Amino acid sequence: MRKRFHGLKRPRLRQSWNKYNLYNLSRAEDPIRRERTFFQQKWTAKSMTRAYHGETVREQKWTRMFRRTIKAVVPMDHRYLAEKDGSELAEGRGSGLDLAPDQKPRIIPKTPYMNMTYAPTERRLDTAIFRALFASSTRQARQFVVHGYVRVNGQKMIYPGYQLNPGDMFQVDPERVLYATGAPKDRQERRAGRKIRALRASQKEAATEETSSEPEPAAEPQTPSSPPPPESTAPAKSTKQTLQSLLAQAKLILTTPSQTLTARRKQDLRAFQRTVKRTLSRPDTFSTATSLDAQLSEITTKMAPEKPTPTPSSTTPEEDIPKLSTPELQAQAESLTPQQLDTLRLALQEARDNPIDASKPYATPWRPREWMSAFAFIPRYLEVHHKICSAVYVRHPVARPGLAEVPTPYGLHVNGLAHNWYLRRR
Repeated sequence: MRKRFHGLKRPRLRQSWNKYNLYNLSRAEDPIRRERTFFQQKWTAKSMTRAYHGETVREQKWTRMFRRTIKAVVPMDHRYLAEKDGSELAEGRGSGLDLAPDQKPRIIPKTPYMNMTYAPTERRLDTAIFRALFASSTRQARQFVVHGYVRVNGQKMIYPGYQLNPGDMFQVDPERVLYATGAPKDRQERRAGRKIRALRASQKEAATEETSSEPEPAAEPQTPSSPPPPESTAPAKSTKQTLQSLLAQAKLILTTPSQTLTARRKQDLRAFQRTVKRTLSRPDTFSTATSLDAQLSEITTKMAPEKPTPTPSSTTPEEDIPKLSTPELQAQAESLTPQQLDTLRLALQEARDNPIDASKPYATPWRPREWMSAFAFIPRYLEVHHKICSAVYVRHPVARPGLAEVPTPYGLHVNGLAHNWYLRRR
């Protein structure tokens, strides 16, 4: 039987956003005991670091990927090189010469070379996807690659172990990224999603039965057909375009000055707001019997105000009322308050940018995962564009004075022991 992936008794740190992994990371300590032999310390360090770096890669394959030489850079200060020629480094050696109190030695931070032991794993495509925050774990990134949701330089790539080269651009399907980094559904949202999928399946079956039952029309002699009417050539309005038109109408109504409302009128307006929000929360109703315009017209017709008897004191010129395409919206121009119109405008804006869609595999409206903030960092060797879910592998990770570019939860001591293990000097 396989052991638990995120164990709490014997914790193994993983490349994952799981809450148990975050807990193990918060209480991680150096378990290398000094009383053990050097061979045992190296083996323990190797097993710990391999659980985090490329645990999906077989040991034999990683051994072939391992390199004794580690890429590093030492930035040189051009001002120091212009002033000195290097002879000051050997000044006073063996002569007992001491530095003056005002002269401080130039302290250069040490370069953590051993933290770059697993730099070859950062070139893997699945690891780069995880580092770019496009997946919640390396296993999920591996699944995205195998299922064909990832492209490298515009071409579909289905090999998770593909070695990236400097300048390679990889892109993940945005819908998969929203699923990977978004909050999961609760019980009610999962139930609503199952109902929508069942309804779509029944509609698809009914459509296929209708097409199969219809008899084939008899062949008619070919005659020059007349051009179709202009209504058939015009493309149907998409949901986004309809929402944009409704938003424009709401903004137009917003400019109309408000009037005093009665208690009954306020109740009708509250019912109108609830009906609009309920309609927007059901995206499947957009493409069924009626369009959004018809639905909104039906809603506003139910709450249309009674036309008062015009009196000389209450009549208003027609020029003060804006001309709208929908007659029912024209009737609401004199009754909706600015606060209620602002609520309607925000609801339409939210439905356009971050809609409520129960058919999605993640919770809607979209929100980030609960335990994402602790892992939300991007290495220096990646340039990420989150709006289009693509990133560029700029260069290979290197070590600098005081900095190692390979993200690792282990210190220099543990990584040094693991590096010595793979040197095969036992």
